Amino acid sequence: MRLSEYTDYTLRVLMYCAQHPGQRVTIAEIAERHTVSKNHLMKVVNALARLGWIETARGRGGGLALLADPAGLSIGEVVRACETDFRLVECFDGTVNECTLAPGCRLKQTFDAALQGFFRELDTTTLADISAEAAPTRHAHARPMKGPVSRARAGAGTERAR
Repeated sequence: MRLSEYTDYTLRVLMYCAQHPGQRVTIAEIAERHTVSKNHLMKVVNALARLGWIETARGRGGGLALLADPAGLSIGEVVRACETDFRLVECFDGTVNECTLAPGCRLKQTFDAALQGFFRELDTTTLADISAEAAPTRHAHARPMKGPVSRARAGAGTERAR
């Protein structure tokens, strides 16, 4: 099984924000740090804002900041929100399954158990767990936030970060 680049970028954005608590960071600095496309990150950031996990603000002093509690956001939850297809083999999707072995095959149950184990493990790991090793440091481009970040601000007037 392989996770998509979208999920990879999502985790990178969340980790970067978690490593800069109380600061606004920019898409440009994340793109530069990870050598990824700003356009790809824009899509990720917009989706994260819609999920209420980050806050975005435009203009001078703008950027993005983590709204979610890193200790309360499991990596399993992030992966489930990002990935769209967990069909490990054809028989996971009954609408397209043409495998002649399906009626008596137990491989599907084995793969399903493995997938459930994968998520059980991801559910025990939080954003805080994977962000803790890199000590929070103030990036040259990171700006301190004005005022507290709250969930109430996330839903009202969330805008794209530049």
